[in-house]
This record gives sequence, structure tokens and C-alpha cells, in this order.
Amino acid sequence: MNKNLLVKKYILYDMLAALIVWIAFVIFRKTINDIHILDGIHVLIPNYDYITSLILFPFYCIFIHSLSGIYLNTHKKTRGSLILATLVSSAFISLSVFLVLKLGDAVVSYEYFYFSLLVLFSLLFIFTFTFRNIIFSQIQKNYKTKKWTINTIIIGNGNNAHKIASDLENHAPQNSIIGFVTTDKKISVPADKVLGNMIQIASIIEKNDIHETIVALDNEEDETQLFKIINLLYKFDVDIQFTPRLYEILIGSAKITKLGISPLVSITKSSMPDWQASIKRFLDIVISFISLILVSPFLIYFSIKIKGDSKGPVFYRQERIGRYGRPFKILKFRTMYLGSENGIPKLSSSEDERITPVGRMLRKYRIDEIPQFWNILRGDMSLVGPRPERRYYINKIMDEAPYYCLLYKIRPGLTSWGPIKIGYSDTVEKMIERLNYDIIYMENMTLATDVKILMYTFEIIFKGKGV
Repeated sequence: MNKNLLVKKYILYDMLAALIVWIAFVIFRKTINDIHILDGIHVLIPNYDYITSLILFPFYCIFIHSLSGIYLNTHKKTRGSLILATLVSSAFISLSVFLVLKLGDAVVSYEYFYFSLLVLFSLLFIFTFTFRNIIFSQIQKNYKTKKWTINTIIIGNGNNAHKIASDLENHAPQNSIIGFVTTDKKISVPADKVLGNMIQIASIIEKNDIHETIVALDNEEDETQLFKIINLLYKFDVDIQFTPRLYEILIGSAKITKLGISPLVSITKSSMPDWQASIKRFLDIVISFISLILVSPFLIYFSIKIKGDSKGPVFYRQERIGRYGRPFKILKFRTMYLGSENGIPKLSSSEDERITPVGRMLRKYRIDEIPQFWNILRGDMSLVGPRPERRYYINKIMDEAPYYCLLYKIRPGLTSWGPIKIGYSDTVEKMIERLNYDIIYMENMTLATDVKILMYTFEIIFKGKGV
């Protein structure tokens, strides 16, 4: 199963559907105009460049479809989610196109207007869903015939792991249980199904083309072991689930995906719906791009100020850990004297003598963070999300709070609930406190929450409470 190829197939079929729909709709409008099917209705059809619209309409459809989240997790879509996504995007496309047509028509009958709107919506929904359903049916057939399987390993070798394997074999035929990865010496699973231990996890995943991992430990109270395993798994492009403890059951994180299977908690699935995640990424790109253009004169001004204030480069690049535990280079205005760390990580505070005079002002209003709009454009970060940390401090945090790795499932951000409540974290204790707020944000991610966090951030910036 090639996920990228599947997405491309959906896009190709959606574009083909849009082409057919627009040609049919153009014929419909010309037919109505020329033959006057409806007596007493006189409609002036605008003289559009239909060749241009034939090119633009499919791309506009793809854009709106992408915002609906249809191209995210395509291999996991249900027929119900396809119907709903197609219904909503078709309605939005039809209404927006007719708003343009309405403005262009000099004289128009409202009866004709609504009738044409219904025709465009019906054509768009029927053709788009029909093509999507062809792909969906093929996916289901591939799973049913075992042409496609979700290669799965179970991490654990006790009774819990044995039970999960049995549930999957009986009730989830699309999952192919490749084997077990041991976590201790006591083995209650078939010995011939043991693939190795956690030290060998990288080679096991690569050799067997693993798509899904399920952590099924017998000792549910051993949080440290659970999160150490999850932390190791994040660097691989696999789905991660684990059998819930009482806490996850009580807060509703444990989900029953199929009847007959014990509830599991997904670590890699975001709590934000696909359509909101798509819009969030779109807004990240648009707002960051516009912001960089608008503040470009200030970037030049502060660059000159930093250069004149102390020796060293204008920008400071530092390795941080981002989504899926992968490192990236974060970009900031330099606010400290050159060589302030000398290879030894040190936390900063408002009274830190290493901060330059200009740097102190930049930090106060969080201007030093502006270059990170570039990181957002690149996809390293988001406008709203937990602040990314260095590996050195992540290791220290995980000694006290091993669940830090949960943050890896979302992009780090320019601002979040944690920094708003805690501010600059100059101790590991504050980092852990900030982590707890970020975990709350992550479990309650919505576009509305992001807007509230951005509003609080603006208040902090305007009041100069950045430090």
C-alpha cells in the first residue's frame, strides 16, 4: 500500500470529476439560454471565457476538497466520511461559484438561479462521490482479498499481548500480525512469532515494512517503560497504539475501533478532525507568508540594530526536536553575545547577562521569534503548538515526565497555551509545568482554541510581557 500514490489517485479522480461537471454545466447553461425551456424566463448568460474556466474550476475544486481533509489519512476513510466530505465541499464550491456567476449576470431569474445552483451541486456531488467510491471499493477489496494488509507488530510478550493478537486475528482481517517484540524475559506468546527485542526495533520495522505498532504491556502501571517505548517508535513512520490504563478509559481516550477488539489509545492520531487540520495548515502558510512580507522592513531594521549592537550573525539557528521526534533548525534573531554557551546548553532568564541590550528588547516583545515564520512555511512548525525543545532538555524533562513524547504527534508552534501561562521557562520544573498545559492543549485542539491562544499572545506582545 502506497499512501502517497493513493492520495494522488484521489486528486486525479476529483480533477476528472470536476472537468466532466464543468463541461456538463456549461452545456446546461447554454441549452437553457438558447432553447428557453422555462416559459416567461429571460436570462442573459454572461460571455465567459469557458476555456479558462475549464482550467481554473478543477484546480479550485481540488483546493476546496483539500481543505475538507479528504486527502488526509485516505486509507482510513469510511464510506460515511466520504459522503459527508463530498457533500460539504460540493455545497461550498457550488455556492461560491454561483456567487461569482450572480455578480456577472446582468439580469437573472431567481427561479433559474436556484435551479442552476441545484444542477451544479447535484452534478458535482454525484460525479465526485462516484469516482471516490470506486477508489474506496477498490481499497476495501484489496483489504478483503489480502492484497493489501496493515503489517502490525505487537510490543509485549505477556498475556495482554497474546489477547490483542487474538482479537486482531478474529476481528480485524486487514491487520497482518507479523509478530511480537519482547520487553522482558517472561514469554507467553508463541516463540516462533517472536521477532526480537526493543534493541532491534529499527531493523524489525524496516525489514517487515511495518505500518502499525501496538504496545501491549502486562504491567499497566509501568508508565516509564510505556513512554520509553513510545519515544523510540516516534522516529518511524508507523501508527502507534497502546492498551489503555484506567486513566485513559476515564477521560475517554480509549476508542473501540472495531467490535470484538479491546479498546486502544492512538498516539499518532491527532484529536483535531482532518478538515480542521487541513485548514490549520492552510492558515499557517497564508498568515506566515503575509506576515513575512508585512514585517520585512522591520526585519531589515532589526538586522541593522543587531549588527551594530554586538559581533556575530543576525540570525541564530539551533537544533530543536519537532514532529515525530525529528530534528530541525529553528530560526531566531540572535539575542545573546556570540559564544554564550560554548557547546554547553544553559537556560535563560530575564536577568541573564548573556543577553545583549537589543536582544533584551527583542525578547520583551517576542520580536526575536519573527524569523520562525520561515519555519512555519517550511512545515517544521505551526502558528500554534507546543514550543520545541532541544534534545538535551527533553532528556532531562523525560526523567521526571516521561510522557513528553506525546507532544511529538503534532507540529511544535510559535506560541501555545504553555508559554502563555508560564512564559520563558528558565528551569526544568517550569518546563514540566509548561508541558502539562501543552498536553491539555493537544487533547483539545480546535481552530477556535488556536484563535483564543493567538489573541492571548497578542496581548502579551503588546504589553511587553515576553520575558
